[in-house]
Amino acid sequence: MCTSLPPAAYQDPAADDAQEPRSSRQKAFPPAPEPLPVPVMDNHTHLDFPDGKAPVGISAALNAAAAVGVQGAVQVGCDLESSRFTVQAVDLDRRLLGAVALHPNDAPRYAARGQLEEALAEIEQLAAHPRIRAIGETGLDFFRTEGEGLAHQRHSFRRHIDIAKRLDLTLQIHDRDAHDDVVQVLREEGAPERVVFHCFSGDEDLARTCNEEGWWMSFAGTLTFRNAANLRAALAVADPELILVETDAPFLTPHPHRGRPNASYMVPYTVRAMAELTGTDLAGLCAGIAANTVKAYGSWD
Repeated sequence: MCTSLPPAAYQDPAADDAQEPRSSRQKAFPPAPEPLPVPVMDNHTHLDFPDGKAPVGISAALNAAAAVGVQGAVQVGCDLESSRFTVQAVDLDRRLLGAVALHPNDAPRYAARGQLEEALAEIEQLAAHPRIRAIGETGLDFFRTEGEGLAHQRHSFRRHIDIAKRLDLTLQIHDRDAHDDVVQVLREEGAPERVVFHCFSGDEDLARTCNEEGWWMSFAGTLTFRNAANLRAALAVADPELILVETDAPFLTPHPHRGRPNASYMVPYTVRAMAELTGTDLAGLCAGIAANTVKAYGSWD
């Protein structure tokens, strides 16, 4: 979930009510959780947005994740700069796959400069890399954009859907305050074969729609927040074969470390919460999530 702000100033638009104000945040990374019994993958992270007291390199971040049973990640672009970074990153470490796109909130900015079509063309070129497995994050965001900007968002979303279908790539959805409209556009355009609702933010009604359509629901640390009753209700009805897990790092840090920097090594906190909420065996849940993630993005090998 990105804006076009530089990394040092960036704050996740979905985290306005989910994280502590940046001025009061603790900048130290939380302690590592107990390792998972079966490895899983973090299917949405932003390694180009550093947080914490000191920058963490790609290999170091993935090593920390691997030590607790998170064996791979999907690095996600959200504008041209971060999408270019993503293509470079997937060549540096085989534990990464990538996704490239223009974030819904960036589409109006590119359009205002007369550069939207040019930017979309470059996204398609970047997506041709064999380790880029998804077009995302794209979608609709009615919280940050309004007025004429929404028309540019919708156009950009439809163009991303077309790119994903033509290149046979997974579509990774950003959906903020726009559930019905996102579903409507997907149905009008004809959804790609593989669709992931990144940082799933809907309720049980949207979860049932995803069940019907075969769309994956990716749960982030927000699931662990006290005020996330809608997410827990959604998880309760979600088809286990359509469940994924993510961090959206460095944001949306799960309880009990909410407000501190996030990273892929924090995934076990969310997975354990998922197991507890669903009454599922932890090892079985991990195995299912891992299998689902490979179905969504292909093999990391």
